[in-house]
Amino acid sequence: MKKNFLILIVIVVFILFSAFWSIVSEGYDKQNKSILFLKKIIPSSLAKKVRDKIFVIPNLKEKNRILNIQVKKYEQGYKGILFYDEKIKSTNKKFEANIKKFFLPFPRLDLNLGWNAEKNSKRAHYLEIVDDKIFVASGLGETIYFDKTNINNQELKQKKIFNNLENIFQKDNKIFFGIRDLFYENNYIYLSILESDEKGFTINIYRAKKDLKNLEFKLFFKSNEYSETGYNLQTGGRIEKFEKNKILFSIGFLDKYKSVQSKNSLAEKIISIDKDNLKQELVSIGHRNPQGLYFLKKKNLIINTEHGPQGGDEINFNFFSNSEIKNFGWPISSYGIPYPSQDKNFYENNGFLKKSHSQYGFLEPIKYFVPSIGISEIVHVNGKDNTERLFVASLRANSIYMIKFNKDMKKILQVNRFNFKNTRVRDLKYDEKTQTFFMILENTPAIGIFKIN
Repeated sequence: MKKNFLILIVIVVFILFSAFWSIVSEGYDKQNKSILFLKKIIPSSLAKKVRDKIFVIPNLKEKNRILNIQVKKYEQGYKGILFYDEKIKSTNKKFEANIKKFFLPFPRLDLNLGWNAEKNSKRAHYLEIVDDKIFVASGLGETIYFDKTNINNQELKQKKIFNNLENIFQKDNKIFFGIRDLFYENNYIYLSILESDEKGFTINIYRAKKDLKNLEFKLFFKSNEYSETGYNLQTGGRIEKFEKNKILFSIGFLDKYKSVQSKNSLAEKIISIDKDNLKQELVSIGHRNPQGLYFLKKKNLIINTEHGPQGGDEINFNFFSNSEIKNFGWPISSYGIPYPSQDKNFYENNGFLKKSHSQYGFLEPIKYFVPSIGISEIVHVNGKDNTERLFVASLRANSIYMIKFNKDMKKILQVNRFNFKNTRVRDLKYDEKTQTFFMILENTPAIGIFKIN
């Protein structure tokens, strides 16, 4: 009897030990329902104390592993050395892909500061395919490039491109807070930049003519939308090609609850901008924080992804029509809930965060995620079997989701997930010629190469 009791005690202790390690380790699957359940019932403060007192050795080993990678990254400079090359399978085991990681000479995201820390705003990096090159912009405003074919070698051989961003901000007496997208079209490089001027915190677009030696940026588009709470993360900032001579630009709601759903404000909107005369038009409203943007010309379809509050990340479809401005509901409708630190009464008293969209006259997302995946960029790839596919990058879930649609894109047929484990995917681009995905992986950070076999 005593022996059975001791065995039971050992089993319970082992389960608790494993449970605590699953919660406190950085590498756990943030979409795992069992772990998410444990996180609900075990206070994070207790889990951290257990990590610091009981899991001292495993925790130190993990910190040492990260430090060693950072030392190697800084020692290799701009070589862009390959440090990871493995095959992974989708979570349902149906697909296999090859993953490569090359060092980027930029600061890594520091999650110890919190994902919403102001310092981390300058550690979000972006990339773009520019003809036969890959351009990369760091969150600090540095610009580099490498030849696309170098992904087949052991080094990317990155080269620095000088730019005038620091001079612009010093001259205009503005504060630089980071970059929110890098876009290329018709020989011009575009950057969306978070900044602060005499009126406050805002987001604008800068443009420079393509040059491998020096990029001379100029202010291209001024949003004139300012946050009411100073620095925040609800900025949007994606730039995408569009019809005729226009580009699309997403602007988050910037915590401007007083002007949400108002067509007199550009906050929580996706707009089009004519590149010649800068004329702007509303395309859709009711967006919280649009992080991904894609225009599928053959379907006349604007696709966007956006962060919900706690839960409720969305993929939205706008089958574009010049006569109608689509409304996606934020903040009246969302499948997310307030964060624990937020006042639930504020949302309830203002009639915000109702679950249904269609019941209140808004467009439903084609797909939403609860819990949140930390949704980011989205790209389209033609299917080989009379289907269409979207690939969705995620920060929190450390994954790329492959979503298969029927030909008219009205129905989801299948969802597959490639979990990169403790690797946040900030940006994603697809090169049709080589059938290769280029990614920004921000934990190291690294250039990621993703190719489905």
